[in-house]
Formats: sequence, C-alpha cells, structure tokens
Amino acid sequence: MPGGLRHPLGPRDPGDAWVEGEHGRFWGRFGSAGLLVHDAAKGILLQHRALWSHQGGTWGLPGGALHQGEGAIDGALREAREEAAVPPENVRVLFTSVFDVGYWTYTTVVAEALQPFEAAISDPESLELQWVGVDAVGGKKLHPGFATAWPGLRSRLTEARRITSRP
Repeated sequence: MPGGLRHPLGPRDPGDAWVEGEHGRFWGRFGSAGLLVHDAAKGILLQHRALWSHQGGTWGLPGGALHQGEGAIDGALREAREEAAVPPENVRVLFTSVFDVGYWTYTTVVAEALQPFEAAISDPESLELQWVGVDAVGGKKLHPGFATAWPGLRSRLTEARRITSRP
C-alpha cells in the first residue's frame, strides 16, 4: 500500500471499539475473529500488521472486529476478504478455536484452501501478505496472541488435515 495510507478516521461499525476489563484491553466490542488459511502447496497466509494497528509490525492473521449479531465464521471470512482478498468460496472451514476472557472473545477460524488464490492487500491494515510454510510460521515476529495460540492451532490443523485426507 502507498506510504500515505493510515488508520481510517473514526469507527466504521459499532463493533469497531475497544473493550476493557480485568484481563486487559481488546479490540472488537462484539468480539473479534481471524482466518487461518492453509494451502497445502503454499503454507499459511500471514498478514504483516500496519504499524498504526495494535501490536503493529507483527505478523498475524487477517481478521478483526465482529459486527453486531455476526457469527465468528462469517466475520472471519468477511475480514479476510476485506483485508487480503480471500475468496470465501475457495476455502473450507476445518474448525474454530476460541480465546475467551469472559467479556471478550477471539475466534480463530481455521480453513483449508480448496482452490489456489492470490492474496492481495485490499485495505490499509496490512504492510504485507505472505504465504509462510507451516514450519516457518514460528520464526516470524508474531502478534503475541497468535504466538501463544500457534502451537495448539498447528497441532489441531495437522490432525484435521490427517483426518480429512483419509480415503
């Protein structure tokens, strides 16, 4: 994206707000969700987060705040389409994983690419998008929440792919 693009001015949706509580401050009044896409040939689609964003400069998943009444899967697919041009028809959801602090949740929606697609930066929230081999994900400077979740997500992804590839 051109260097002049910055954080959009003001909330665009009522869900675009911080929530705070005893466990900290989190983005997404109605929770947040992200899409972890695995392509067998390319790896995991990662987003290098814009410097102005929370934990900017780290690598994570395309995702963001849920809209009021929006389910986590729908929200993750919408955000991935908005931020990385992920075509929802090209992925199949394998499972979800929820991080819940009581007053806020983040749902990681794990999916496999059914058809190859080219990810493309489609809003100012990304510095870069990159397909990263499963073994190399942990070598990136990951968003702290994703870094904590990655080992368990990787294990579940490996198991889900093993089960779905059985004849």
